[in-house]
Amino acid sequence: MNKSILIVEDEFVVADDLQLTLEREGYSVTGIATSVREAREMVKRKKPGLVLLDIYLRGPVSGIEYANELRESGIAFVYLSANSSKQILEAAKATEPYGFLVKPYRERDLIVTLDIAFYRHEHSKDVRSQVEVHTNISKKEIKNNTPLEGIVGSSPSLLTMLDLASIVAPQDTSVLILGESGTGKEKFADYIHQKSPRHHQSFIKINCTTLPPTLIESELFGHEKGAFTGAMEKKIGKFELADKGTIFLDEIGEMPLSLQVKLLRVLQEKEIERIGGKQTIKVDVRIIAATNRILECEIAEGRFRLDLYYRLNVFPITLPPLRERREDILPLAMSFAEKFSKKFNKPFEGISDHMIAELQNYDWPGNIRELENVIEQSMILHDAGARLNFRKPFSQSNLLKNLKDQNVTQSAGLAENKMSTNVPVNESTLEENERNYILQILKKTNGRIRGAGGAAEILKIPPTTLHSKMKKLGITRTHQ
Repeated sequence: MNKSILIVEDEFVVADDLQLTLEREGYSVTGIATSVREAREMVKRKKPGLVLLDIYLRGPVSGIEYANELRESGIAFVYLSANSSKQILEAAKATEPYGFLVKPYRERDLIVTLDIAFYRHEHSKDVRSQVEVHTNISKKEIKNNTPLEGIVGSSPSLLTMLDLASIVAPQDTSVLILGESGTGKEKFADYIHQKSPRHHQSFIKINCTTLPPTLIESELFGHEKGAFTGAMEKKIGKFELADKGTIFLDEIGEMPLSLQVKLLRVLQEKEIERIGGKQTIKVDVRIIAATNRILECEIAEGRFRLDLYYRLNVFPITLPPLRERREDILPLAMSFAEKFSKKFNKPFEGISDHMIAELQNYDWPGNIRELENVIEQSMILHDAGARLNFRKPFSQSNLLKNLKDQNVTQSAGLAENKMSTNVPVNESTLEENERNYILQILKKTNGRIRGAGGAAEILKIPPTTLHSKMKKLGITRTHQ
C-alpha cells in the first residue's frame, strides 16, 4: 500500500507542522502545495497515496472542486478545514472524501483519520473490483423485485442504490445507510442481508432510540447474573444472538458516546464482553447501521466518534427521498393499497385519477412511511364498488395539508384516535390538538423527553423528531 501523503495547504505554519507530525509517525510526505495548480503538478510527478486537502486555497480553484479530480483519478483524500458549516459539510460530503478534519484538530484525530482513510481506500477498491463477480442481480431482476424484498419502484435513483446494495451484499464489510426518515433504510438493510452469504443466519434489528442509555449496553452485549441490581439471571445480548449473521443498528446517531467506544471494539477486534463478565467472547457479526442525521455535524459537535464513523462508513448508501423519485409514488401506492385491501377485506378497483394527481404533487416529508399511512387511512374509509379515493372526515386537499402540517406516520402515535378525550377535536385545528397532546404527555413525564418513560417513548417517535415537533409548535421549556 502506498502510504505517501501530499499536503495541500496554503498556511505555511499549519503545513510545516503537519509535515513534522506525519514524518514522526512514519509517513512519507511527497511535498507541500499551496494551490490546486501546484497540487496537480505534484500529483502527476510523485503519485501520492493520499492527499491532505485544505478547502480554501490560493488561486481560483477550491479544494472541493479539486476533490472531484482526485476522486476520478482514484486518489484518496482527507479534507482539512476551519469551516464546519452545514453547507460546507454537505458540499464536501458530495465528493465522497475519506475523512474530514476541522481545524484546530488533535494530533491523535489526524493519525486515526489517516489510518482509517487508508483502510477505507484499500477496502473500497477490493469491494468495487469484484462487482462483476459478485453482482448477481441484473437491472431486469431489480425492476421486477419480489414483494418479499419489500422494495418497490424502478426510478433511476432507486436502481442505482439497489445496484450498490447488490455490490456490497456478498462482502463482509460494514455498511452505513443514510437518508431521511421513512425512506426505507430497514428494507435496504434486510435486502443486503438476504443477498449475502449470511442470509441463512440471524438478522437482528435494534433501534438505538427505543432503549435508554442504562439498558442499551445490556441489550447489545448482555450481562452476567448479579452484574447490577435487578440482574437476576444471565442475559445474552444482541451481538451474541447475531453471531455468524447480521445486526442492524437503526438510528446509530442516537447511540451514547460510551457505547460507541464498545461498538468500535466489536468492529476492530470482533469480540465483546458481557456486563459483569470476566472474559471476552468472540463474535462474527456483520454490522449494518443507519441514520437520518448528518453524522459529520454530530462529529463536529462532539456527539459522534470520528473513528467509529469511518469504520462504519466504508461503503455508504444514501437513499433518495420520495420527492426525488416521483415515478415510484404510484407503484408504491398500488402496492400498499393491495396490501391493505387484503388486510381489511375490502375490494380494490384501483386509485382515482384525482387521488393519483394529489399523491404525485405532494412532497412527502415523511417519505414512503407517510405514503403508506395515507393509503391505509383511505382504505379504512373506502367505499366498496369505487376506485380508492380520499374520504370523509378528510377532504382530498385537507388530508394532505394536515399530513404535511403534522408529518403523521404510523410510528408517530399521534393519530386522532389516540388523543386524550379532553382535547376538543371539533373546536380547534389538528395542529392545536397535536400541540395540546404533546403538552399533556410532557406534563406527565415532568418535561423528560428521552429514556424509559420519556415523552418520546410514550409517543413512539424518536427524540429528535419530538424536538422538531416542539420547535415547530412553539413548545418551550416554559410550557413544560
